[in-house]
Amino acid sequence: MDATGTTPLEIGQRVRTIRTRRGLSLDTAAGLAGISAPYLSMLERGLRRFERRGLLEDIAHALSCSVADLTGTPYLPGDRVSANALATLPGISVGLHDATLDDVPDVPARPLHELVEWARTANEHSAHSRYGAAGRDLGTLLTDLHVHAVAGSGDDSRVALRALLEACMVAAGVARSLGNADLAVAAAARGREAAARLDDPALSAFAAMTSSTALSRMGARHRARSIAATELERLADVSDPSAPDTASAEALGMLHLTSAQMAAKAGQAQDSTAHLSEAADLARRIGEQNTLWFSFGPANVSAWALSIAVESGGGPAAAERITAAPGYDAALTAADRRAALHFDLGRAFAQAGGARDAEAVRHLDTADRIAPQRIRHDPVARELLVQLDHRAKVRAWELRSLKNRLGVR
Repeated sequence: MDATGTTPLEIGQRVRTIRTRRGLSLDTAAGLAGISAPYLSMLERGLRRFERRGLLEDIAHALSCSVADLTGTPYLPGDRVSANALATLPGISVGLHDATLDDVPDVPARPLHELVEWARTANEHSAHSRYGAAGRDLGTLLTDLHVHAVAGSGDDSRVALRALLEACMVAAGVARSLGNADLAVAAAARGREAAARLDDPALSAFAAMTSSTALSRMGARHRARSIAATELERLADVSDPSAPDTASAEALGMLHLTSAQMAAKAGQAQDSTAHLSEAADLARRIGEQNTLWFSFGPANVSAWALSIAVESGGGPAAAERITAAPGYDAALTAADRRAALHFDLGRAFAQAGGARDAEAVRHLDTADRIAPQRIRHDPVARELLVQLDHRAKVRAWELRSLKNRLGVR
């Protein structure tokens, strides 16, 4: 058992348990998931690992269960930092459910300028994967911003709505990263409500991207694609990458990136390539930008292209192209994005069938050192580590260290 009380084969075991309780044969379940029965059998027995998020989503859909049913997330905390981060989730939930944009509690709210700065700081913490700091008292922040948004007048209400949108993005990111998909979706939906009242195309698009990401991660692909497609169409006519304010172009680019990834998960290679190309063109025209810590630019497009390649099974070649360039991660200023890149490099090299496992271990180790809270709560990271451990002929110190840090025995 690991520090969370789970076993290395737990996802596969959960798949088998749910499949048999549903009365589904291997052939039927595999057919519904779009994979072969022998492959599903190997997944259930732990002989193959769930290194692609799309695979988890496909199997969850086939078994009529949630992704969380398969992964067992949120995990029990393995250390004090994780415990502090997870302890923020109940407060976030109360903050979202105890107030709406039409009805707020009768409580005194802190001064608006303090709340705006608080939301900005929380977003920066989230971008660097400091989830405990990002989520600390976030429920209170959400409540106070709701009060100002509803009770305030004119400009004050708009300022509160924008800060509320940013706080909801933080809440969605913290909840998603810590394994609470339902809370992430709820937070993102509230952010979209705030953006709709602002009638700002760029903010609406950033909110839509947040919602699409949260919905896609839980396996709600139809709704995720619908939200992204609607905002893509709306923003295409008003986005100008040559304008002094590039926020709309950045938001459009992020929507193309998340649409490319969703298409890759669905096996729609042509659509994925088209969206990725649009994002790359926008990034070339506006350079490295960072509105609301979305880090849109050439470096992030390259990182997303790698993640998409991994989902499509072409990870090793994509990883080779990225690592051939000196300082390939230097332009990614957010720890979350740097860690995501190294994590995806680890996943990519692991797809080489064991020939590049040393590099996979090195990049997974780097990712965990950059953003430990992000990696240690990710079920795909645990799957990758178990896979690398099972294939290892020599137990390198990095591998032993990773198993200890992630609580995998």
